[in-house]
Formats: sequence, C-alpha cells, structure tokens
Amino acid sequence: MSQAPSQVARPRTYRLAELGLMILAIAVATSAYALVGLGVEDTVPANVYGYAGWLAALGLVLHIIVWIKAKYADPVLVPIAVLLNGLGLAMIYRVDLGRDEYQGSAMTQLVWMTLGVGLAIAVIFVVKDHRWLRRYTFVSGFAALLFLLLPLVPGLGKTVNGARIWIGVGPMSFQPGEIAKILLAIFFAGYLVSYKDQLVAAGPKILGIRFPRLRDFGPIVIAWVASVGILVFERDLGTSLLFFGLFVAMLYVATSKVSWIILGLGFFSAGAVAATFIFSHVGQRVSGWLNALSPEEYNKTPGGSYQLVQGLFGMSNGGLVGTGFGEGRPNMVPYAESDFIYASFGEEIGLTGLFVILLCYLFIFQRGIRTAQQLRDGFGTLLATGLSFTIALQVFVVVGGVTRLIPLTGLTTPFLAQGGSSLIANWMIIALLLRISDNARRPVEDFHTGVLKITEDPEPGSAGASVQAHNTDERTRRSEEPARRSEEEAPTTTLGPADEDAPTDYLGPAGGER
Repeated sequence: MSQAPSQVARPRTYRLAELGLMILAIAVATSAYALVGLGVEDTVPANVYGYAGWLAALGLVLHIIVWIKAKYADPVLVPIAVLLNGLGLAMIYRVDLGRDEYQGSAMTQLVWMTLGVGLAIAVIFVVKDHRWLRRYTFVSGFAALLFLLLPLVPGLGKTVNGARIWIGVGPMSFQPGEIAKILLAIFFAGYLVSYKDQLVAAGPKILGIRFPRLRDFGPIVIAWVASVGILVFERDLGTSLLFFGLFVAMLYVATSKVSWIILGLGFFSAGAVAATFIFSHVGQRVSGWLNALSPEEYNKTPGGSYQLVQGLFGMSNGGLVGTGFGEGRPNMVPYAESDFIYASFGEEIGLTGLFVILLCYLFIFQRGIRTAQQLRDGFGTLLATGLSFTIALQVFVVVGGVTRLIPLTGLTTPFLAQGGSSLIANWMIIALLLRISDNARRPVEDFHTGVLKITEDPEPGSAGASVQAHNTDERTRRSEEPARRSEEEAPTTTLGPADEDAPTDYLGPAGGER
C-alpha cells in the first residue's frame, strides 16, 4: 500500500520545522557562550567554534536519527532541550570564569551532554513501541527501589552537603535517584493501568466529594511511607517531594478522581508538618525559609539562609532585563552553577530571560501532555503524563525554592544545572517522549511501513501472528465500513486515563493522523 502525499508531507514538515528550530537553538546557545567571554574577558572565547561545532553535531545527529527512526515524533522537544542545555553550558562557563582557578566545568558538562544524547539515541533504537515497557512494570519498580537504596550501601554511598544521595564509582560520582525517577514513572503507569478499576470504586461521600474505599488507600500510603523513608534515611527533601508528587499526579490522571488529589495534599501536609518537628535537617530548612533575613539564620551552615538570600539579591540586581552575560556577580552565590543556576540566570538575563526559560519548560510539559491526550492506550497516556510531570515538578521545586516560594530542596534544574546524572536522565526522558509521540501521531495506514513492520509470516499463535492478524482486521474493517455508522459502532478518538478497555494486546500506535 503506497502512502498518500499528505502522509509523506506530514513527517517531512515535522523534520524541516525541527531543523529550523535546531539551527536557532544552536545559534542562541553559541551566542550566549560568546557573550560570556566578551563580558568577562573582553574577547570571544578561543574555543567558541569548537564548542559550536560540537553542540551542532550533537543536535543534528539526534535530529537525523529521529528523522529516520521516529519520523512522526514531536518536532519541538529536541530543539528546546538543546537550547536549554546550551544555555546551561554558557552559564556554567560563566561561573567557572569567575573562580580563582578555571576548572573547565563547561567542557565536562558537554561530555555529559554527549553521553546523554548517545543514550537518548539508544532509547530510540531499543524502544520501538512504548507498550513494550509495560511488560517490565514490576521489574522497573524493583530496579527503582534498588537504585534508591544504593546510596545507603556502606562504602558505596557518599554524603554531600548532608544528603546521602550519591554513589562513588572510582573518581566519579553518580546520583542513582535520577534514573530511578524514570523507572518509577514506568512502574506507576503499568501498575495504575492494571489496578485502576479498584482505585475508582465508589466509596463514602464527604462534603459532596466521593472518596475511595478505605481498603483502596494502600497504594498512596505505601508511596507516602516510601517518600518519608527517603527523607529520613537519605536526608533528601527534593527526591522525596518529587517521588510522592509524581505518584499523586499519575494517580489522579489514571482515575480522574479529585479525591486522590485531596488525599495526596493531606498526606503531604501531615508528613511535612511532622518532619519539620521530628527531623532536625528538615526543621533547619523550614526555619531558614521562613526567617531568611534574620541574623540567626543568615549563615553558611547546612540549612542556613545565606545561599537563599544571596540568590535573591542577585536576581534583584538583574532587574527586568539583567546585567548581561558576564556582567553580573553570580559567584557570590554558593553552587551558582548547579543548585542556584536559575538565580544566576536571573541576575544576568533578568526577569524577562527567566520567563523565557520557564516558557521553554512549559512547552516541554505541554507537548508531553498533548501526546498523552493523543494516545489510545492507558499505559502510554500515563507514561507520557508521568514523564512530563517529572520535569514539571522538578522545575517547580527548584524555582520555588530559589524564589522562596517553598523551602529549598536541593534538586537540579533540568538541562541547565551542572550535573551529569540529571542531564543523562532528562535526555532519556526526551527520547521516551519522542518515541511515544511518534506512535501517537503515526497514521493507522502507516503501520505496515513503520518501525514494527512484519517482514515474514510469523508462527501461528505467536505474538507476531496476533499483531499481523490485528492489522489485517483493521485494514479490512476500514475498507468495508459504511459511510455512516451508528453512534454505538463509532470508534473512540482517544481513550482517557480512566477508560477500561485501552488496547494493549497489539503493538504499534493506534491513533490516526492528528
């Protein structure tokens, strides 16, 4: 069956749009890097051409791979990720130039970016259909638990700034919790799709809101206890909040019950208040947040408000348009290249620049949620939602802490902040969203020419035979269906998170052209 011209033009339009956005992203990132050198040293960095070439090579190689292996994928995700990553490299270079001794941190981060893009390409090649991941629901959950417990292993885990969230591998350090958040999204998606019938069962009605039955509280209680365990044993407030927030968000999408949001907020509030009074490190964070400008809290000890206040002063110095790249003093803020890189940007590109950065994150979240709405299988809907919320929650927690909306937590800003673990994990999230969006946008007529093409007759009773039989039945049904069908026979355009009959018994995307 030959493709219609519109089907051929659609992916070509996607990729041309992505190429144009990619060129713009690389140009902006390179310009920022050059402006940093001009602002600090009054000269363009000598390695600016090598930096631009390396960044362009990474972006264009990924663009070509997506063009070949996922031609219907969302054309906005990769350029935005490259833009944010490139801006982060420029700011890391800026902070490094302000040190007494230059450390080459930006080039090290570029190496991590190369590894992250390489793993993203590997994900695109290995995961040919997102539904394949559902087979490993409980394996992913067990692996996530293992990754979260690794920092507690004596001799392997490392304590940095009071938090035990790192493991040492030779001279290198790695944060396994960054990989765990992807595995948890897969586990939550598979679990909630399988057991959502029990979770949506009617329970008591209180103040006009239908709550779940008491015996169905198990999952949210387990998630709450696990997040408190992370808070207690690893002293990591950020990962604890991210973990629990991700589960509650996906639980709501799976059930469409507002009561789960209310219960989640209740559990979180109770846990936060209790932790503030029981655990000293949490109490110090809260006290430094509430009394940031008091002489008792303004110090550099763990939990003190020195870092927070210096970041606020830096952003106020930037004003609306900023001091300009290389013209501020971000080095006065501890960890200006990692935990507080958002405050560093606030000083040098101002409030306007910060809004642009937030808009980029909003685009990633919006494209992920839009992909989730286009899917017809419940697992894919939940997975795309979970991956999108992972980035959104992380940005909210970081920006909220830096701007004193909530207490500081220690999470890193996705793609911007220095840190190889976070960068690798976020590039893998982008790759999964690319694969899911490719499946969501691929026309039904393109199944047999897509990534899941069956090139030879499968054995009777095999999985391949089921796939082939389904695709044959689908094409036959489409060719024989009458022009008008009754409302009962009309196919559903999309299946929402609470649909009970999401198709999961065959491979290949189920949606038509959107």
